Amino acid sequence: MTKNGKDLMIEAHGLCKYYGQFAAIDNVTFEIPRGQVTAFLGPNGAGKSTSMKILTGFLSPTHGSAKIGGFDVYADRIEAAKLIGYLPENGPLYLEMTPNSLLQYFGAARGMESQLLKKRLDYVAQKCSLTSVWGKPISKLSRGFRQRVGMAQALLHDPQILILDEPTSGLDPNQVHDVRELILELGRNKTILLSTHILQEVRAVASRVILINEGRIVLDGGIADMEGPEHDMDEHFRKLTRRRSSETAAT
Repeated sequence: MTKNGKDLMIEAHGLCKYYGQFAAIDNVTFEIPRGQVTAFLGPNGAGKSTSMKILTGFLSPTHGSAKIGGFDVYADRIEAAKLIGYLPENGPLYLEMTPNSLLQYFGAARGMESQLLKKRLDYVAQKCSLTSVWGKPISKLSRGFRQRVGMAQALLHDPQILILDEPTSGLDPNQVHDVRELILELGRNKTILLSTHILQEVRAVASRVILINEGRIVLDGGIADMEGPEHDMDEHFRKLTRRRSSETAAT
């Protein structure tokens, strides 16, 4: 879909997810055009991961719809999945496999031709700094290395859209820097939705911020909007994420 001359790559319209009476997300609506890096920001438990699981087709909404590259996530699941590289938070890996064998398996599952797969394996091994553990069982890897294996599988098929849930979780400061540099590089020609609760991450990589709190979007704008009238992102974050809790307590 095109809107205002821009290709919309991610569309969320009125997404709701209820577990009994509890609303994990409530009327989540936003659109992300091609080539934009958007930070999906919020405190723990705000609804970020739920929203991402719906966008990637891993979870169905109670109400609402989602599109990826113009394809309805549920009516055209396979076509939508071809466009997405997804890094879930603490994503499961086959621990008995090596990064090499795991990524070979994922590439074959995606139907990647052998010559292309070899080229992409070389690329992700280098970009995700996996060459030193390429033949080592994943069960023997640190949390940081496992996270990098997850990032490698998200990048393997060279997707147009990256949906990354806490991509720097478990990484040391040097690794965090490398991942942020990689996101900036990829953001030149890919659409990226990056879930985080780390404000430094927002400043480092994103041009737009969507802030969710208690399942509802409370801000959608640029970095300046996130900084608010205080010109202090941390202070504005605290105000926006405390507001609903305070109002609920007062009623």
